Amino acid sequence: MRVVIQRVTQASVEIDKQVKGEIGLGLLVLAGFSPEDTGEDLKWMAGKVAQLRIFGDAEGKMNLSVRDVQGDILVISQFTLYANTKKGNRPSYISAATPAVAVPLYEQFVALLEAATGRQVQTGEFGADMKVSLLNDGPVTIVIDSKAKE
Repeated sequence: MRVVIQRVTQASVEIDKQVKGEIGLGLLVLAGFSPEDTGEDLKWMAGKVAQLRIFGDAEGKMNLSVRDVQGDILVISQFTLYANTKKGNRPSYISAATPAVAVPLYEQFVALLEAATGRQVQTGEFGADMKVSLLNDGPVTIVIDSKAKE
């Protein structure tokens, strides 16, 4: 599993000109899944996202998590995180999970994030043509791969 986490002051996702999910202060999480992902990958990633200390404390140090600041999370499925650009100019997505595999992983990841934060997680719609808007705060953008566990 791969995620791109962006600390935001606001973010939203539209589908067919209708707002599907919207948050204020919190995290926009772009999430991609591979066929090899397991429940352990999802659990580890949900814990990492919920506890990642990337919000400023009273002294301005990145010392607080999204839970600490009672922030929101918007999760958007993004198979393109598994793009392989090694050959040619057209990316290959062969390493991304098929929808039959990815949808249950996505839904489980969202549920695990809700459990880890105690808050409802906003989402897009898997496989839809989404328009994502955000105001990146910092900017702070972090990439995490559950297989690297760095």
